[in-house]
Amino acid sequence: MTGLNIRLLISVVGAVGALSLLCPLSLSADDAERHTSDRQFEVIAGRRQLFLDDDGIARQKDLRQTFHTPEKRGAVIRSPDPKRTLQTRTAPLWDETRRRYLLYVLGIDQTLWESADGLNWQPSVVPDRRIDMAVIDVNDSDPARRFKAPLLNEGFAVSADGLHWQKLDLPAITSSDEGNFSYSPEAGVFIHTVKRGGPHGRAVALATSRDFHKWNDLGLVFHADDRDQKLGRQQIEARLADPMLEPMRYHNPEAYNVDVYNMGVFWYEGLYLGLPAMFHATGKVPNYPNTDGFQVIQLAASRDLKNWQRLGDRQTFIGPSRTASGAYDLTQIISPSAPVVRDDELWFYYTGLKYRSTFDYEGTYPDGRAIPVPGRDRDTGAVCLAVLRRDGFLSLDAGGEPGELVTRPFALPAGNLFVNVAALKGELRVAVLDVAGRVIATSKALTGEQPRGQIEWATGNLDGIVGQRVALRFTLQQASFYSYWFAN
Repeated sequence: MTGLNIRLLISVVGAVGALSLLCPLSLSADDAERHTSDRQFEVIAGRRQLFLDDDGIARQKDLRQTFHTPEKRGAVIRSPDPKRTLQTRTAPLWDETRRRYLLYVLGIDQTLWESADGLNWQPSVVPDRRIDMAVIDVNDSDPARRFKAPLLNEGFAVSADGLHWQKLDLPAITSSDEGNFSYSPEAGVFIHTVKRGGPHGRAVALATSRDFHKWNDLGLVFHADDRDQKLGRQQIEARLADPMLEPMRYHNPEAYNVDVYNMGVFWYEGLYLGLPAMFHATGKVPNYPNTDGFQVIQLAASRDLKNWQRLGDRQTFIGPSRTASGAYDLTQIISPSAPVVRDDELWFYYTGLKYRSTFDYEGTYPDGRAIPVPGRDRDTGAVCLAVLRRDGFLSLDAGGEPGELVTRPFALPAGNLFVNVAALKGELRVAVLDVAGRVIATSKALTGEQPRGQIEWATGNLDGIVGQRVALRFTLQQASFYSYWFAN
C-alpha cells in the first residue's frame, strides 16, 4: 500500500495512569493464572509481543504498568445535512482497487464515504442497500465476495465493489439494535458483536466465522458487573459536578445504572481487544422509553473471545471532550471497530455525539414516539478520530532504578529483534538466555524514541540458535517499553 505502510487491523499518547490487569468476568484469579500458564508460549516472526496480560512474562522486577489513552484529532466526517445526525459502526477499509479508504456511515443518505488520506472525506456512490458495517476479505479468491457485511437481524451480504450487494441465504445473528464487525486476515476470523440483555441491562454477545457461511454464536461474552455499578455512580457524580462537561438533561439517582451499549472487537498481534462503550444512565427521559446518560470507552483483552480482562483498572480509554472544545463527543461515544495502522500509529474512528437527549419533548405520537420541540439543532453527531502510538495501550516503565522483565521460554524465530521503546533519557538492553538461564548474547544499549528499534549485539548473536528454546531478559532504566518482535 505505498509508502504509508497502511493495513487494516482485525483484530498519541495522551493522559496516563497506573494500570492493573483484572480477572476475566467468568474466571477466578487462580483459574485465570492456570489458564495462562497451561498455554504454550509462542513468539511468531512478524507478530509483536505486547504486555496486556502475563501470557509471555516469566517474571518482572521494579517495572510500573502504565495505561495510555489516544490523542483526539476531532471530527473527520460531519453530516452535510445539519438536521440529520451522522454515526458509524465500522472501520475504514483500504480498497486497493480504488486506492482509497471507504467508510460506511448511518443516519444520512450518503452512506458511503471515501478518502485518500484518512483525514479528508467525500461522499461516494450510494450503495444499492443500507450497509452499516463491512470488511474487505483479501483471502477470498472469489471477486464477487470481496466485500462482506452483516445485515443486523437480517443475515449477511457480499459484494464485489461495496456498492452492489447480494443478500446471502444465511440466518441472522440476533441482536436488539446494535452491532459491530471486524475481520482479521491473519487469524482468518470474522467477528460480529451484537447487543443482548445481561444482568445489568445491555450486554455483548459475539459470533465468529472462518468462511462467512457457518457462524458460531458464542452467546453473551461481556457484561457490566457490580463493580461497574459502584464505579459508575462515582463517575456520574463526578461528571455532574464538573461544569466543563455537557450536563445531563435528566437526573435521578434511582435510575443510575451502567451497562454495555456496544463493543468493537478486533484481533491485534495475537490476541483480541475489545472497546466496550459503557453507558452510564442518569435519569429517565419523560415520554420516551429510554434513559438519559453518557458513554465512555474502556479497554479489554481476551485470548479466546469468551473470557475478558478489563485493562487499566477500568479507566477510560476514550472519554468526553469539554463543552468549550467545539467537539462532537461531549456525551455519547460509540465504540470504534478495528483501528487502522498508519506507520507507527493506530487510528481509531468512532462516533461522537453531543447529547444523549437531543430534544425537550412536548408529548408523544400515537405509536408512542416522543414529539420533539421544533427548531432544535440536530447537527449532533460526527465520525471522530483518535490516534494512539502503535502498541501503545500499555507500557512497562522504569525510573531511575533499573527494571527487569524476563520472558517465558520460546522457540527462537528467524530474524532480527526489534523493540518499541521510549528512552529519551534512559536506555534498554537485552540478554538472550538458554533454558538453563545462561547468557548466550547481550545487546548494546538502545536509547531515544524507538518505535521500531533494532537490537544490535555487543556479545554473541542469534546465528545458529534459531529454533532453540530461549528466554529474553530486558533491562530498562528511565524508559517505557511497549513491545518486542522478530522480523527480517
